[in-house]
Amino acid sequence: MVVDVQRKLRLAIGSVKDHASMGKALIYNHDGFSDIEIAVVRATGHDDSPIDDKYMHEILFLVSNSPGSVPFLAERISHRLERTRDGIVALKTLVLVHRLLRGGDRYFEQDLRGAHLSGHLQMNTRWFPRNSDRSFCFLHSYVAFLEERMGWVINQGGKLEPIMCQGLEFRFYEEKSIDMAFRRLPKCQVFLDRVLDCSPSNILPSDRLARAAMSNILKESFQVYTSFCEGVTTLINLFFDFTNPTRILACDILKRASRQSYELSELYKNCKRIIENKNLEYPAVEIIAADHISAMEQFLSGTPRSLSSCPSPILKGLVAKQRDAQAGETNSGPSTLFSSSMETKISKVWVVFDEEEPQESHISISDGNGAPSAEGRRRNVEIERGKPCSSYYYNPFTTYVDTKQGRN
Repeated sequence: MVVDVQRKLRLAIGSVKDHASMGKALIYNHDGFSDIEIAVVRATGHDDSPIDDKYMHEILFLVSNSPGSVPFLAERISHRLERTRDGIVALKTLVLVHRLLRGGDRYFEQDLRGAHLSGHLQMNTRWFPRNSDRSFCFLHSYVAFLEERMGWVINQGGKLEPIMCQGLEFRFYEEKSIDMAFRRLPKCQVFLDRVLDCSPSNILPSDRLARAAMSNILKESFQVYTSFCEGVTTLINLFFDFTNPTRILACDILKRASRQSYELSELYKNCKRIIENKNLEYPAVEIIAADHISAMEQFLSGTPRSLSSCPSPILKGLVAKQRDAQAGETNSGPSTLFSSSMETKISKVWVVFDEEEPQESHISISDGNGAPSAEGRRRNVEIERGKPCSSYYYNPFTTYVDTKQGRN
């Protein structure tokens, strides 16, 4: 009973504050953007319900019809988050930022990210102590997640990908694989660490707003986990193409990936029990066994034990693969530029270059009866097997041609 009275009193006071904020926005009318500020206040009210879609559409509509309004929107969101002492309003403001990143077009997303880099958008929650309440712990974890989320973009295919250096093009498959293994995979790992920090154990069963926020986090983690798996697979496939220092770096990345696979599996299990969102399609997490990573580290150290005594099948595969590679190098002989097998194709058509001789020489082709052929009249050479070459112009890979040289 007492809790219900306190809740109603908090909602009443919060409603008065919201109406006062909207009144100030109408009075000051900053640069004609007062409607945007009012929409932000309505979307982040003191009630504990998730943000209504109509407020999201209203904000996006107002911004799209007001050029240069994104910095103002970012400032109003930052002001709302900094001034409030209510945990629900703070969480709603963070959810608003997340939904704006997900709901706007690419240009709006770029402008909002630029506002964050320039300092117009600041996610400051210093007024909420970390250890006083479980909901505040989730609040700070959500801020850390959104800070990392600012470094990601939704591509044209609707997939989430990290922002990389512009103008970086890859001409070969190997270059793309290296980029996936050593640039994109670590970015995925940082993103997943921020997801793992948002523990559902800090969410109360009755907290609909926190559960909605966690649902948005999970949806994006599913996409990043797909890229994470692709990066791990690429790293393992390229393991023997690396030098030993690079293999050590790859082992460190895989060791971190192994830990994350265990933690992600537990996170998704808990979220299925706590979040209870039927629209979420959880991926099947593939566990990277720790003994496999230990086997790879043992392999790098020289594999002192015999192959029959190796405890892990992956180590046997690594040793066997290296032995096959060494055997292939031995059978192929010394590695030179032309050590690989080559195939020579003999061309039957030759062209005489006029600038070689001060006097043009005419090369005719024998058709077997001594008469020049049509090909000879075009200053070309036709190959006839079994007779030696007498022409000045010949193919070094051709042994036998029949030519007849004359002058015009």
